[in-house]
Amino acid sequence: MREQPLAAVVRANHEIFMLTSDRITGVLGELGLTHATAQALWALDPEGPAPSMKALAGQLFCNAPNLSFVVNQLVERGLVERDTDPGDRRSRVVVLTAEGRRTRERVMRVTLEETPFAGCEPEELDQLAEILRRVLARAGRGPAG
Repeated sequence: MREQPLAAVVRANHEIFMLTSDRITGVLGELGLTHATAQALWALDPEGPAPSMKALAGQLFCNAPNLSFVVNQLVERGLVERDTDPGDRRSRVVVLTAEGRRTRERVMRVTLEETPFAGCEPEELDQLAEILRRVLARAGRGPAG
């Protein structure tokens, strides 16, 4: 019996995610990171404004206590600092340290090298990126195109 297209896409997406996660586990261990702390680092754009704890929790699909646990681990490792949000003094933002920027860069580099997507042709990646942007836009998670 042949899988339905949606089930096939969801299964492939999950397998690619799990395969990539498995391939980077060793490097994360060397860096003293978990998958959750690595995801948090990836979400922190060093060129953009520092996100509030609330915004970062939304981006990572976790609740405030879970994010606090993850951010505490990153603070202990000297990779991020909590700071007061200049736009709302009641809110805290998460800021990468210099070491956090270097560690983030390494995590991103290794992840991009180890993902099965690395073997795709540029045209395939362009097509896939466009499809994924549209899916995320329909889900309310980003702009279309």
